[in-house]
Amino acid sequence: MADDPQGPLERRVAARHLVQRPLTCKEHDPDVFRLIRRHEGELDRWFTQRLGYRLHVDADSARLFKTGTVPDRRPLRTGSGRPFSQLEYVLLSLVLAATAAGPAVISLRDLVDQVRSAAAEADIDLADGHPERRALVTVLTWMITQGLATELHARVDAYATDDTADAVLKVRPDRIALVPLPSLVGAASAEELLARAERRRATRQWMRGRLVEDPVLYAEDLTEAEWGELRRRLSEEERILHEMFGLVLESRAEGVAAVDPTGSLSDRRFPAGGTLGHAALLLLDALRPDHDGPADGGTEAAVPEADVIGHVRALAARHARHWAGELVAAPERLARQVTDLLVDLRLADWVPCDDGVAERRLRLLPAAARFLPIVPEADDVDPQEALW
Repeated sequence: MADDPQGPLERRVAARHLVQRPLTCKEHDPDVFRLIRRHEGELDRWFTQRLGYRLHVDADSARLFKTGTVPDRRPLRTGSGRPFSQLEYVLLSLVLAATAAGPAVISLRDLVDQVRSAAAEADIDLADGHPERRALVTVLTWMITQGLATELHARVDAYATDDTADAVLKVRPDRIALVPLPSLVGAASAEELLARAERRRATRQWMRGRLVEDPVLYAEDLTEAEWGELRRRLSEEERILHEMFGLVLESRAEGVAAVDPTGSLSDRRFPAGGTLGHAALLLLDALRPDHDGPADGGTEAAVPEADVIGHVRALAARHARHWAGELVAAPERLARQVTDLLVDLRLADWVPCDDGVAERRLRLLPAAARFLPIVPEADDVDPQEALW
């Protein structure tokens, strides 16, 4: 590999792809899969030693098991981009349990029977109405797009509106067995599962994983010792993350940001065009603190949710000619999507009120200053050191 001038670039392409698509199938991404197979040994060493992840590669699929960090703002999403609902997660678990041992070909009706049987064994009360059928179709469609199943005869989407509809599916038990993380085995509760997954035995690997999975790692996310360790080894961490993913680290007093110059590593780009991206930028501007002092992100600068919705409503009225009509007509829904985006990108977070008021509040986090037109200054603080 040392004599291969394309090797470093190919490994970076493969590593970036695996982070975005932990289950990669040969039929979906043949060129990238070829790179994964070619550099399997080096990629496995990278992920194991540097991030604590584990790479499994077989004849036509590759699975990156991400262990050690839980990206809690990365839900499974439907084809339209909507996050999975709780019912869809339940049904996905039941379908995986019902198909992990085969058979390789199964009718939709038989699969439904097996799902109901699995629900009964797990003491899950599963109804048989339109919501459940629609959710099951969503789950099966997701599995098909992920390469876990294939429609051989008819289409499963007819089942959403017709409980007599049938189809024939070819499932891949070998790939289905790769979906659950090893931490699932033996976990007695959701709390135990999350505690296992979010393990920090190897602190440096955990911090690197957080920087890869999240845009920003704030000092408040870490213990004092962990924060000092990260700052001391920042140049080495940047070298490793740049070699693997092409990331550049920006360090400030409040934390470290992993910046992707290409803007393609994340599934949610920002800044972005369209109604949602434009509204998010304008909301950041509308919520910025007074210019008399630094934006410290404290709770005193947090904005009640009703006021956030009011800001979005005013922005939607002002830009109605250029924004999507269905979102302009539903400012509460637009506000929810905008704030979800800002929280996902760690530019803002929700603060629960402790003064007896039930309404939560939205506060800007330090990294939001990267996108504000005016950076507040203080006499004793360098704004480029204190804020992004």
